Amino acid sequence: MAKLSYYTEEGLKKLKDELHTLKTKGRTDIAKQIAEARDKGDLSENAEYDAAKDAQGLLELKISKLEEVVGNARVIDESTLDTSKVSILSKVTIKNKKNGMQVTYTLVSEEEADLKAGKISIGSPFGQGLMGKKVGDIAEIKAPAGVMEFEILEIGF
Repeated sequence: MAKLSYYTEEGLKKLKDELHTLKTKGRTDIAKQIAEARDKGDLSENAEYDAAKDAQGLLELKISKLEEVVGNARVIDESTLDTSKVSILSKVTIKNKKNGMQVTYTLVSEEEADLKAGKISIGSPFGQGLMGKKVGDIAEIKAPAGVMEFEILEIGF
């Protein structure tokens, strides 16, 4: 059975848009490359043709994987989420116990993670360390520098 993934509406739309682009523009571009390479003569010694066919195979693999992800994607209804503990789509404000620095992250699926936008994956060590915690709890997160402690200050959406 395939693994279900949970997305925001925005995140799922992005995936569907990428899939559409790959199926239309991506396939058209590859077909043109194959046609151009075919026009250059003998296919048995045509490196451009071989490269274009390899690119086509990779594109089809990517399309197939993306179709599977989209097919198993579920949109999360934010109105049903529990704000008493950290879960997917939670916007969590945490404080580093060592240096007092505060930071806010939103927990999202692997594909939607974007650290610059403050979105971290629930599958990351940080995300896993925060999941299920409540306001006031201390999350111990294993980092390359050792175990770090963060206090959960606020949970919202």
